[in-house]
Amino acid sequence: MLLPQEIIRAKREGAVLPPEAIERFIAGLTEGHVTEGQAAAFAMAVCWRGLSLPERVALTRAMTLSGTVLSWDLPGPILDKHSTGGVGDTVSLALAPLVAACGGFVPMIAGRGLGHTGGTLDKLDSIPGYATAPDVAHFQRAMRHVGCAIIGQTPDLAPADRRLYAIRDVTGTVESLDLITASILSKKLAAGLGGLVMDVKAGSGAFMATREEAQALAESLVTVANGAGLPTRAVLTDMDAPLASAAGNAVEVVYALDYLTGRRREPRFHAVTLALGAEMLVLGGLAPDHAAATARLEAALASGRAAELFGRMVEALGGPADVVERADRHLPDAPVRRPVPAPRAGRVAAIATREIGLAVIGLGGGRTKPQGTIDHAVGLTDLAGLGSEVGAGEPLATVHARSEAAAERAVAAVQAAYRIGEGSAPSGDPILARIA
Repeated sequence: MLLPQEIIRAKREGAVLPPEAIERFIAGLTEGHVTEGQAAAFAMAVCWRGLSLPERVALTRAMTLSGTVLSWDLPGPILDKHSTGGVGDTVSLALAPLVAACGGFVPMIAGRGLGHTGGTLDKLDSIPGYATAPDVAHFQRAMRHVGCAIIGQTPDLAPADRRLYAIRDVTGTVESLDLITASILSKKLAAGLGGLVMDVKAGSGAFMATREEAQALAESLVTVANGAGLPTRAVLTDMDAPLASAAGNAVEVVYALDYLTGRRREPRFHAVTLALGAEMLVLGGLAPDHAAATARLEAALASGRAAELFGRMVEALGGPADVVERADRHLPDAPVRRPVPAPRAGRVAAIATREIGLAVIGLGGGRTKPQGTIDHAVGLTDLAGLGSEVGAGEPLATVHARSEAAAERAVAAVQAAYRIGEGSAPSGDPILARIA
């Protein structure tokens, strides 16, 4: 039963795996005794058959304990936020320094792109010199000196998840509620958090397309995390349209900088950022309620303190000290820019948001295999939002491409993703529900 192939077979047949079987499989994955093919087969069996709550807890615990579990001695609450992934979701880049500016400490263990969604680490890799995989000592120094640090999994933190995460991306097993739960929470538990807020997406650009699926995932995350001793809340947010008007890597860093400095604060993105930040401050005891927390966050943005801490975080992790002021000097820029003309006049009635994400991958801004490379310069900007009125030939977006041929393909993909119709604008509230 404890041979990898027997564990896979048992789950394929629908058996409930005992904790020791899950622990043995994850230990083998960590030590290299379980092959990539076996890990992919296990992921597919889980995706097909599912895990019970005890199996989910056992998988999460085994992945957490596959490496180092951090502890902190800092003068404030240790808080984090995690998103289940979307298109134009660059909230993490803004939220970590924003919460730090309000007295929280945010050791954010982020991930790379999965499927059609962008990855926070891929965005940060756009910044020259930024170390997304520092050693633990470097990570801890940045936390002490700045109050926030966004990094990837170091070799010490949940190494089993790091290996399985890459395999899921290219084997059609990204959407598994069980694997998402274990992947997210193993990293967060290993980071030594005192509180976690989950941003669970629902809609055409989310892994959980329906609100019911998103609610089930949110409840799974909150139940497993709280059961493991990590106080956790979840916010369900809308992903029927890109969250920001930019999708890509460097273009989303620019967007986050514009947001932090006040050059651009789009209402939808701002609402989600404040909702998640307020939950974090209340969870960490830094504000008595959501209204007070929101006021504190707004003040940290208005004062420039959040933007300052982003710059200090970048410098502490090896990037340029003036990236906030001189992003154009440091971030890569694609050589070809093409507008995407609207095929007819009308109002944006719907966006196939997943297709927008795939268009970025088609430009080279995402991976099609685990060790694939990314072109950080390419992407989409000025994406028209739901309810926007456009004239025939007016731009729905701007394509940033490496070549004219790639730009032409992306123009066609974006046009196909937009449905132009008549009628009134849809509701703009991106906050669907809160789960404690």
